[in-house]
Amino acid sequence: MLKRVLGMVGGASLLAMVAAPASALELKLAHYAPVDHPASKAAMMMADAVAKRTNGAVTIKLYPANQLGDGNEVLEQQMKGAIDITLPTQPMLDKYGPKGDKPFGVVMLPFVFRDYQHAWRVLDGPFAQWVSPRLDGLGLVWLANWEWGFRNLTNSKRPIMTPDDVKGLKIRTPGEIQLQAAMEAAGAIVTKIAFPELPMALKQGVVDGQENPLAVIASLKLYETQPYLALTQHSYNSMTAVISKKAWAKLSKPQQMIVQEEAQKAGQWFRDQNLEAEKNLVADLEAKGMKVSHPDLAAFKAKMQPAYDQIAEYAGKANVDAFLKMVAETH
Repeated sequence: MLKRVLGMVGGASLLAMVAAPASALELKLAHYAPVDHPASKAAMMMADAVAKRTNGAVTIKLYPANQLGDGNEVLEQQMKGAIDITLPTQPMLDKYGPKGDKPFGVVMLPFVFRDYQHAWRVLDGPFAQWVSPRLDGLGLVWLANWEWGFRNLTNSKRPIMTPDDVKGLKIRTPGEIQLQAAMEAAGAIVTKIAFPELPMALKQGVVDGQENPLAVIASLKLYETQPYLALTQHSYNSMTAVISKKAWAKLSKPQQMIVQEEAQKAGQWFRDQNLEAEKNLVADLEAKGMKVSHPDLAAFKAKMQPAYDQIAEYAGKANVDAFLKMVAETH
């Protein structure tokens, strides 16, 4: 009988009908990265792989570039069940804890990670296990850590090799207390300026400098007003791929495994792309006239206790101590 049917409709067509899911589950993934950003490409990779490995039973519809709201807004929508997967940074997550108990707030402690690989090992291992109950309380399930990167310091006045070179410089930071505290501990005069206003503030000399990942420094063409780039790598944070518990419960165990595996594969691709891009960015920025320095990071770290104390007040001393222990024990 089967041979007769195969002969009538064609073997390939029948197998396709058998394999096709009765009703596909579509997950919404919303994020804030531009469509040409590696994060968007990683999201596309994840969506394609999940659809392929589940034979179309699970699909992921992408909403990049703030289409459904900025990072904070889509996270709020996710907690209300309107969006299934988002890519918040740790600062976006830490605001949901009460003051003095914000475990996500410790990731941006200044000068804790030796390099990218060290940060990845900490966040993928002990940190992910540690914060899993907190995510559960928010109605979220951790899938993978993606990337954002280390922040570096630029200014218009002088090369920076030690904290003494930072002393007295007017430096713009965003609102995160971790970044403000780090720059103040290094001796800077900190000014908060909204991100869209940053290029003009630098052109007009409202501030002497700023700190951001290399990709941001390049995309904003800060080499036009900031001749000095110091590779301080003072603070790190990353995107975190999370799925709502409601959406997670709709997946079978094999589907859950596939979604998590592909989120992790896409995140590692993003990390590798960012790492390679940063190597080229340093050379590109030098070619555009920036003078690049490699500061004495130990000297900077030795100045950070006031920042650690301030962050401990915000995130919780027990959380800071637990995180520093993870960092020290992760090789």
